[in-house]
Amino acid sequence: MNVQTQAIHTSTANQSEQKSTPKYVSTTELTPKPEAVEKDLETIPTASPEVNPEATPAPNAALVAVLLEELGSQVGNTSSRVLAVVQRMAAEVERICRKSDRIQATGDVYTWQLSLGRHRLEKCLQYYQLGSRQGRKELHSNLSVMVYRHIAPAKAQLNFSARYNLIEDFLQDFYIESIKAFRRESELPSDYQPRTQLELSEYMAFTEQYAKRRINLFNGFSQQLIILRAQNFAKRQPAETSVDIEAAVETQKTEEGLSHSRSAIMQQLRAHLVSEAIDPAESVLRDRVVAELIKYLEAQGQSECVDYLSLKLSDLSAAEIDDVLQLTPRQRDYLQQRFKYHVEKFAHTAQWELVHQWLGADLDQKLGMVSQKWQVFFTTLTLEQQQLLELKHSQYADDQICKLLSYTPKQLQKRWTTILTLASKFRNQDQG
Repeated sequence: MNVQTQAIHTSTANQSEQKSTPKYVSTTELTPKPEAVEKDLETIPTASPEVNPEATPAPNAALVAVLLEELGSQVGNTSSRVLAVVQRMAAEVERICRKSDRIQATGDVYTWQLSLGRHRLEKCLQYYQLGSRQGRKELHSNLSVMVYRHIAPAKAQLNFSARYNLIEDFLQDFYIESIKAFRRESELPSDYQPRTQLELSEYMAFTEQYAKRRINLFNGFSQQLIILRAQNFAKRQPAETSVDIEAAVETQKTEEGLSHSRSAIMQQLRAHLVSEAIDPAESVLRDRVVAELIKYLEAQGQSECVDYLSLKLSDLSAAEIDDVLQLTPRQRDYLQQRFKYHVEKFAHTAQWELVHQWLGADLDQKLGMVSQKWQVFFTTLTLEQQQLLELKHSQYADDQICKLLSYTPKQLQKRWTTILTLASKFRNQDQG
């Protein structure tokens, strides 16, 4: 899905004078001017995406020939500039294959090179066919959605407009970083700038791929480079307000103190201090559910639902979500229905144990029902369903249940999903 935000794409004469307006409105402006002040960008100490090739060998002539023919047929020529783009792509995929032990172990490195090269070519052509203006909008929109949740501190209560301004500031730095990386990895001069539509498309495709690179972390996990950059950016944001916590909980006697204690920020702080503390175990379990749900949606090819979930978790209103995802009311209704369908399927099939544990409705807790209601629910089931429920409650393994009830694994999953659905409806039927 092309996720686009109207606020990011809209450009007016008044906005062009503001700091938050994207500067990249012409080909030459995609890279910083020589006189521009360039910031030292923070790097991730665990693994750097930067590549410092020693002496990059000339790319495989056969690979270059195939990619040149395919690219030339799409852009209508095979000039020296087109050849240079192809050679850079070929050199990149050869470097990737050379550094990958898994690819080297296959013994068929050229097939991998060709596959990766065609993938790079396809991404470049997507931007080429969009044109320079729409291509920049597409790239800017895609990167904005990737960092939307991470651009501000986790507890910051920022509306869409505030996040948009932070995203604009962040992406200006990121574009500078990506052009530097592109020059370095392609062994181009330090003042290189893309000048043709094809070179611009090559750079935009590189920037998207660069943003999505996964960086290994200390804890064994990995994360996309642009998200790590956004998280570092968020950490550098100053605190919104400094207040005296002791003053918030003490009784003030002076007129000035009483006036200060009645301020909105002090009242908010007191409410937070006396509110019920969040159970760390609950938070960890919730994060696991969200992570597994995102993984499930991605496996189902539901990237639109992943974007919708991310925005919902950021507490955006329906109107703000429509703005970010560029949805009409009809499209939003369809997306919500699709999202609800996949969430229910996830909760009743893929990760039912994890979800029900998080909801406090696992089998040990009678699927979230009090004893009396559980007994009534049990009597509504067929004899076969009661047997299955008792076996599940007794912690029989699925293969054992299949043997005892003469089920196939697929039949077992279907029947168990039916019971969970019935339990959910029965549990909630008295709630309004």
